[in-house]
Amino acid sequence: MFSCAKGRYLRSSPYKIRKVIDLIRGERVDKALAVLEHTNRRAVYYIKKVLNSAVSNARQKEKEIKLEDLYISRIFATDGPRLKRYRARAMGRVAEILRRTTHLYVELERKG
Repeated sequence: MFSCAKGRYLRSSPYKIRKVIDLIRGERVDKALAVLEHTNRRAVYYIKKVLNSAVSNARQKEKEIKLEDLYISRIFATDGPRLKRYRARAMGRVAEILRRTTHLYVELERKG
């Protein structure tokens, strides 16, 4: 592990975030950012934020590191806590709505 970053309590479901991180798993960071730039999903915002944080953490360790030298060694999304909301329904009943959250973890390695 060269550098890592975590995003916690992201307001998107893990399912939606996993659909996007499957596109960039194992890719070089510069290529992954290009793929994310052309992906039209709300989850891209959260993934780019955490990925840029991991790159920044790598630059703290080594100043002259290039994006071409880094690749995504591990990236995964796990369930965070669910926010419970309620919606009024017919005949005085309520329906529970679960707002899902996600914890995102990105780990970068040096190539070679």
